[in-house]
Amino acid sequence: MRTISNLSAHKRLSVSNLRTLTTLIAVGVSAAGAILLVIIAYAGWTSNRSSLERERMLLQNGINRKIARTLNEQKSVAWWDDAVTKITDEAIDLEFADGEFGVFLTETYGHDEVYILNGEDKPLYAFSRHRRRQPESFEPYRPYLNDILAEVRTGKPSILKPRPDTFSEDQKTYRTMGEVLKLARWSGHLLSVNGRTALVTVITIVPTIDLTLLEPRPKVLISIKYVDEGFIQDLGHTLLLKDLAAIPHPSPRDGVYSEQVITDEGTYGGYIAWTMERPGQVLLTSILPLVGLGVLGAGLLASGMMRRLKRSAEELAGREQQSHYDARHDALSDLPNRMHFAEKLKSALSAMPDTGGEDVAVVAYVDIDRFKDVNDTLGHHAGDELIKAVARRLQMQLRPGDVLSRYGGDEFAILWVSHSASAATRLAERIERAFNTRFDVHGQSLAVTASTGIALASSSTTSADELMRQADIALYEAKTQGRNRAVKFADDMAQRVEERRAIELDLRTALDQNQLRLNYQPILSCQSGEISGVEALLRWRHPVKGEIPPGRFISIAEQSGMMPELGTWVLRRAMEDWWRWPHLQVSVNLSPVQFRQSDILDVLQALINETRVTPGRFVLEITEGVLMESTDRSSHTLDAIRAMGFLSALDDFGTGYSSLSYLCHFKFDKIKIDRSFVAGMSKSDGYRKIVNSVVTLGKGLGMAIVAEGVETAEEVRAMSDFGCNELQGYYFSKPLETEAMLRLLQTHAAKPIATPQPEDAPPLLSAVG
Repeated sequence: MRTISNLSAHKRLSVSNLRTLTTLIAVGVSAAGAILLVIIAYAGWTSNRSSLERERMLLQNGINRKIARTLNEQKSVAWWDDAVTKITDEAIDLEFADGEFGVFLTETYGHDEVYILNGEDKPLYAFSRHRRRQPESFEPYRPYLNDILAEVRTGKPSILKPRPDTFSEDQKTYRTMGEVLKLARWSGHLLSVNGRTALVTVITIVPTIDLTLLEPRPKVLISIKYVDEGFIQDLGHTLLLKDLAAIPHPSPRDGVYSEQVITDEGTYGGYIAWTMERPGQVLLTSILPLVGLGVLGAGLLASGMMRRLKRSAEELAGREQQSHYDARHDALSDLPNRMHFAEKLKSALSAMPDTGGEDVAVVAYVDIDRFKDVNDTLGHHAGDELIKAVARRLQMQLRPGDVLSRYGGDEFAILWVSHSASAATRLAERIERAFNTRFDVHGQSLAVTASTGIALASSSTTSADELMRQADIALYEAKTQGRNRAVKFADDMAQRVEERRAIELDLRTALDQNQLRLNYQPILSCQSGEISGVEALLRWRHPVKGEIPPGRFISIAEQSGMMPELGTWVLRRAMEDWWRWPHLQVSVNLSPVQFRQSDILDVLQALINETRVTPGRFVLEITEGVLMESTDRSSHTLDAIRAMGFLSALDDFGTGYSSLSYLCHFKFDKIKIDRSFVAGMSKSDGYRKIVNSVVTLGKGLGMAIVAEGVETAEEVRAMSDFGCNELQGYYFSKPLETEAMLRLLQTHAAKPIATPQPEDAPPLLSAVG
């Protein structure tokens, strides 16, 4: 009853919340509608306004272009040697003046008045109304033209409103007019002349060929074009403005704009009217009313929403249930998330008796191996697809009552309750089957493995947190053992984890306080017996625990994320030590983690710049396990390292898979045959055949062969007879500290290794230090 009461109260609360929400929606819709109407009205008004401003600017530009065109018309006759010589103060060739100035400008270009003034601004020639007139007829116009004449004579602005010199811009296309442009002057304005608005242009008359004809104060040509009906019609035709007309008063008609004409001296010149383009009118007259109706309909709809409260409350309850589901499930895989899994685990443990019984709760913590490489090489979308594919595979291997959870990232958790004592083994087998088949991700066939940690509880005394901690420790152990395996929790694992964590902390301190060192093992040339190189080997002498072997702390550095920093330290120290033996090659191991780090190329380049070493004296050794993981990316990185000048070696050859294929796919300078093959030749003829094949193939591909781990005279002879180029191992010397290595280099006497040695012969190189 309490549950039903709580549910009813919850529904009532939901209905109340929905009523409030509906009211807010109605207010919001009304406000949004009003804002929308204002926006549409404003958009229509501004669109019309912008169009009008464009047309007004177009009109002003048209007048300026008219001025420039008129000056160009004048220029065609005023910039001419004959114009200078045939029109003078002493005599005027009237036939020439009429034909080239008066008649030509008025009849050809429609100039209304044409005047020529001498250097003292005395009229020499006048032509108007289609006939020549007395020069004195200019005088009534002089008061109106004094300012524009002053601009031309002085070359300085007058009180007239300035206009853009469009005419000057037009002359830049004339290459032969350069000198004339320096000599000539001109001006054009819209003026009030004798009560009429007119376009007045003035230009000096100058020679274009014989510049010696240039007068100290040139004559000027004046043209007057009245802004009459013909002028306006021509302007309207040019500007594509509808019904452009000159009117004395503003037009009262709707859609017709009247622009008041203000001449350049500031006097009123009537109006120019035209029919406006109104692109926003559709918004104002058609769309705005329709939107208004829409807003009204939306308001009515909002009010109707109140009648649907009951159904909406049920829908809201459904959505709340979905939200509750989403909060407890992973969005990508649709599996229970960490919180939901913890609830299920606690419930399963609480159902068990305190003293134990037949039921066993098994928790498996599954982590996808090398998942970061998938993201780095194929992208995060591919990583997401792989997560979903793994989830489906695991789900197919489980029973209906089992719980599979995506615990986070590339990690999954499984809860398996069973009556069998072998539950852990059976669950591990099912998980392994899920990864036996390759995964098809974005067209790529991926071989994916997983590491699994398993913990068991048979009573409610084990807490969920403790069980997950045990599974986590077991998973850590699985990764430590090389991944791709399932490990069941044992009591001593927790202690080993603590020990590893202690080593991790001590290693961090050793790295920060420079407590690490490099030892060097010599590599000898089979042909000369000379020490041709050394291999740098990392060593750590703990101040309390003594020497800690690399096999113990290198894996911890890789798992804890310290390997990039540790690897950089090794490379830097090896490069610094190289200056003690610059005639030798120095081999340095690149760990898989270090080889895969995204900035490995930048790190190598920075170390070259820092230590000033020769990259060609360093051999970077890479295990074939690295090459198995991402062929394209590995090939690109290896090619880039070789392009920087470093040599490369395939280390521990033969311990991985498909080894021979790597010799074809990747270019190496050296192959290092693993110790297991060197030692195995005395036990099996098969080893001898494999080594012989590797040496033959490697040399055929232009690679040097190095046998490592040589410990007996028999092994020395055998590897030399097979054709190895270099040998390395305890037979010659153990790894030495820097000073001991220097002493060895000073005392070593070269002796060809290829020379047969008796079985009891002493080592060719005595260990030092």
